[in-house]
Amino acid sequence: MQISLEGRVAIVTGASRGIGLAIAHRIHEAGASVMLTSRKQENLDEALATFTNGLERVATATGHVGRAEDADGVVAATMARFGRVDILVNNAATNPYFGPLLEIDDVRLQKTFEINQASIIYHSRAAWNAYMKQNGGVMLNVASIGGMGVEPGIGWYNVTKAAVIHITKQLSFELAPTVRVNALAPGLVRTELARGLWETGESVISTHIPLRRLGEPDDIATVALTLVSDASSWMTGQTIVVDGGTINQPTGGVG
Repeated sequence: MQISLEGRVAIVTGASRGIGLAIAHRIHEAGASVMLTSRKQENLDEALATFTNGLERVATATGHVGRAEDADGVVAATMARFGRVDILVNNAATNPYFGPLLEIDDVRLQKTFEINQASIIYHSRAAWNAYMKQNGGVMLNVASIGGMGVEPGIGWYNVTKAAVIHITKQLSFELAPTVRVNALAPGLVRTELARGLWETGESVISTHIPLRRLGEPDDIATVALTLVSDASSWMTGQTIVVDGGTINQPTGGVG
């Protein structure tokens, strides 16, 4: 199946590296114009340098995803450059805290909430008001399999990702039939954000994944491409797990 996004315009948050950059490449390769957005221009410049053709279809806009005014600015910059916003990929995330839920300090609690959760509302609202309300479109939120269960250490991160899953359902209900909204729930992917989880124990971790390897950003990006294209035109409100089979492992209990 050949997927074409010719003539469409996408915004990808957290697009300077990892999953966000991989998704941006896949969307661009399918013919769309792409606005890469991240907090630091130098990181965006490095990301832009990874595109070797179709450069007239790639642009960058800086912004702090956890600020509503910055989200408005990114969407406005996209409209000014490309004239439309057909696809919004809410990918940006952070995890500045590892430890028990009740011991997190207020600063890191709020930062994780703003970037992982509130940013989706800010960017979705901006894209809806600027273009999608009248013209339609697709939104894709990047959640995590962590939002589907419990585990030690990254509880607050997982709480925000559980919220992403529910935001996806709620927005899909509220914005239908004009806009489709779906989510991806990656397992452990070899990214800088997740480095602390895989770097020292990759060989052991891989034995617990049915496909026997960590995910790569492109594993997520290929599924993302399908979800933002017409190939999934009768899908909305869904969260698709891409985790090498991790979530289906036995718990060790008896029933």
